[in-house]
Amino acid sequence: MNSKRPTCAAPAPSTTAPAASQSYCYSNLEHESSSNAALAEEVALAIAYNGISQAVMLVSPTDLEDFIVGFSIGSGIIASADEIYDVKFSGQGSALYADVEIASRAFWNLKTQRRHLTGTSGCGLCGVEAVEQALPELAVLPGAPLPAAQWLEGLRQRIGAFQPLGQHCGAVHAALFMNDRGQLLLGREDIGRHNALDKLIGALIRQQIPLAGGIAIVTSRCSLELIQKVLRAGIQTLVSLSSPTGLALQWARQHNLNLIHLPQHSAPRVYSPATESTA
Repeated sequence: MNSKRPTCAAPAPSTTAPAASQSYCYSNLEHESSSNAALAEEVALAIAYNGISQAVMLVSPTDLEDFIVGFSIGSGIIASADEIYDVKFSGQGSALYADVEIASRAFWNLKTQRRHLTGTSGCGLCGVEAVEQALPELAVLPGAPLPAAQWLEGLRQRIGAFQPLGQHCGAVHAALFMNDRGQLLLGREDIGRHNALDKLIGALIRQQIPLAGGIAIVTSRCSLELIQKVLRAGIQTLVSLSSPTGLALQWARQHNLNLIHLPQHSAPRVYSPATESTA
């Protein structure tokens, strides 16, 4: 075995948040050769509302303003974006802070919920203290037509243009929005699947993009917290590239949400609205 360690360029230091991806050295098991690969970065983002710490989330350091808006709505902390008065970011490197000023009514509701989250990139309900908080009462959607079948043709290939980070280094999820004419408008990426959806919802709200007739698309598995986020946002159709969980399906049907799974090698599966079996 060659005892000489391979040499690689060190990643550039960051004075604020790191870039979405950076290059890191790796070698083979015999340490005979080395190269560099781009890896997705993540940071710990501590979120405080009106000076009270609420959550620490591991996120990709991109589109953080979108994330704050989407997280606040998707978590039920605020009812609409106009309840956020100001957002200030601070910190550097892998430790960032977001101080969010929200309306008094929203802050009062938040304090009564007594939710103190320690978030991770994989779980959207960490720290919820009661079953009632995990399964909240949410409004039933008015219902919307299913999308045209041709809108979903070749979708897996088309979304690549909206996944620059994923194409570059992998290890991230994506959430995208398709408008009422079947056009992909924008996408957001993150190491956390629910974070990516939060960023998408925040971007839609901040850019004032109409949601009527539109579709949210997620590249990750579709579990309950993703259903809750699109319900709170008022998006009426959700397409998932991975299968939904049974509970996610039940909630979609109960709340009149169109839920479609797009398998890799077969036709789209409409799980909600439910249809009677002809077998």
